Amino acid sequence: KMTNLAKLDFVALDISGKNYLSWALDAEIHLEAQNLGPTIKEGNSASSQNKAKAMIFLRHHLHQGLKDEYLTVKDPLELWTGLADRFAHQKTVVLPKARYEWTHMRLQDYSSVIDYNSAMFRITSQMNLCGETVTQAMMLEKTFSTFHASNMVLQQQYRERGFTKYSDLISCLLVAEQNNELLMKNHQSRPTGSQSFPEANATFTSGHGNRRGGRHGKARNRGHRRGQSRQNGQARGGDNQQLGPRNNAKITKGNGQLIKTHKNEDNVCLRCGGKGHWARTCRTEDHLVALYKASLKKKNVETNYIDHSDPWDSSEPMDITPLDVSDFFANNGSNFDDMTSGGVLDDN
Repeated sequence: KMTNLAKLDFVALDISGKNYLSWALDAEIHLEAQNLGPTIKEGNSASSQNKAKAMIFLRHHLHQGLKDEYLTVKDPLELWTGLADRFAHQKTVVLPKARYEWTHMRLQDYSSVIDYNSAMFRITSQMNLCGETVTQAMMLEKTFSTFHASNMVLQQQYRERGFTKYSDLISCLLVAEQNNELLMKNHQSRPTGSQSFPEANATFTSGHGNRRGGRHGKARNRGHRRGQSRQNGQARGGDNQQLGPRNNAKITKGNGQLIKTHKNEDNVCLRCGGKGHWARTCRTEDHLVALYKASLKKKNVETNYIDHSDPWDSSEPMDITPLDVSDFFANNGSNFDDMTSGGVLDDN
């Protein structure tokens, strides 16, 4: 019950009285809902019990400073009248400000229809609370007359539809605003006349698989199936025949150090010829695999080397003098040349 007393049904009346108009409205509505409305009216015949309930409710929704000021008041009508006499001047303060905002409010000054609609209801509620009525026709005319000049034809079309409720006009404006935003997004997504980019997916292949979950799973099975043979072709101390060699760990009994044997990175894939993975995990494109297999069938293929160096480059001097066959034979005056005799025979 103490927690329920701490809760407020609405905002308490501030000691400055700046929220008196909204507070008085909320308090009157809640008293009527609890059948305590007659306790704050002149000439009422409410029972003392209902007056006490109304007094508790009103004091519960007052600022602590106001509670201290009206500490001796026990009649809810007396408290209600005293607060009205003290803060009723708020109407003379709120009403001129609301009239000024109503006069200068324009639809074109707001970035969205939602913001304009919120401002419209805030201003009209303040004016109605102060006793000045704002009709639906006034709200419609205010909206039509404050369209942007570039939307002159559009506002004439809305006028011809004959709206009688302000809410119907706002609903149409909200739908039109959403459609315009969607149209602009589609227009700005790419240049006019162009096509959307095709979807591209990248695939990354790593030679090391995620073996953590599998090893833990095998460890659990090993504990529950002691004495049974290992599955997937894996014998004690050997490699998995289907998955290929894996990293094996050995623990020496002398010092308890862990010695790991690393995986051989020089394994060649039989499918594409690449290193670092096996044929069953190979993700090389099919056309590249076909080229690799075709290269294996062709043996003893003649290869020629072509030098593309620049002969005029000073950093790499080259002799570009044209040579003939006779340049390779030296005549020393004998019948044999150096090329034939190997330079061993003398002239004698």
